[in-house]
Amino acid sequence: MTNRFLKLLEHARQDSTPVILDGATGTQLMEAGLLFGDPPEWWNVLPDKRDKVRAVYRGYLEAGSQVILTNTFGGNPFRLKMHNLQARTFELNAAGAAMAREEAADRVVAGDVGPSGEIFEPMGTLTYAAAVEGFRAQAEGLAAGGVDVFWIETMSDLREVQAAVEGARLAAPHLPIVATMTFDTRGFTMMGVSPAQAVEELSKLDLAAIGGNCGNGPDELEAVIYAMRMVNSDLPLVAKSNAGMPRMVNGRATYDASPEVMAEAARRLRAFGATLIGACCGSTPAHIRAMKEALLNQPPLDPTTLTLTVPLARRQEASHERRERRARRDAAQPAG
Repeated sequence: MTNRFLKLLEHARQDSTPVILDGATGTQLMEAGLLFGDPPEWWNVLPDKRDKVRAVYRGYLEAGSQVILTNTFGGNPFRLKMHNLQARTFELNAAGAAMAREEAADRVVAGDVGPSGEIFEPMGTLTYAAAVEGFRAQAEGLAAGGVDVFWIETMSDLREVQAAVEGARLAAPHLPIVATMTFDTRGFTMMGVSPAQAVEELSKLDLAAIGGNCGNGPDELEAVIYAMRMVNSDLPLVAKSNAGMPRMVNGRATYDASPEVMAEAARRLRAFGATLIGACCGSTPAHIRAMKEALLNQPPLDPTTLTLTVPLARRQEASHERRERRARRDAAQPAG
């Protein structure tokens, strides 16, 4: 049987059209009453909350999303352990995926896999083998719930991406995998990975698509997509930006990018090379509806007329290397 996600990607390639993704799940659930710090995945099995999860899925489908992510971002046993729910990893993931499958019908359901929240040894205590096993446990639940693709996102460490990919393939080797990282530290991930390095390393993992998500707004992600496209002109790229820069207001993160702002950002991200475009934290079905309208009904932008508003990621030399380079440059200059 043809995989829904791979079929959708192939149609997008043949027709040179974008794929419309969904927006934030957590933002919507908090609007529905989820308390800060509570595990959204718990709502997948609570009788009085399941309909609220379904409503989030349905909202994005009605807005035009061709792919929806399951309510399982923190569904790995490492994150669930903080709430004493690690023994229910399979159940929570299977339930979140099954509801999405029922709502999506023939559209694509992506099994959302977020980071463990742990740090790999030697800086931390997480071993590679333990990470693989934890992600395998999550992926087994997602596969049982009927996902079409595993969607590994918001990663900072390449080893964690590799562990998640390995765990997913142990659970369901027949399903394709997408992986995105978050480049929110001056164009690098928190662990120092550049967009170019991400492409070079993730291209070795036989992934269906790679890209960036979350971060500090669409301007930042434009530079990420541009840099990735310069390294690999063929691999489908994912752009799922937050709805602007996050700001804390009364103890809650708020985002100030309107649907109109995100719609124009979607056109720019498409011009810079993204194929799969949606949104992340702070976004709503209204954002996705506006982005779909802009991508499908407005003329595409010419990338040669666009200018990046955020500089490309570049590693800074160590201070002593900068001093030596400056001394050599000064010595080579003729006397005034």
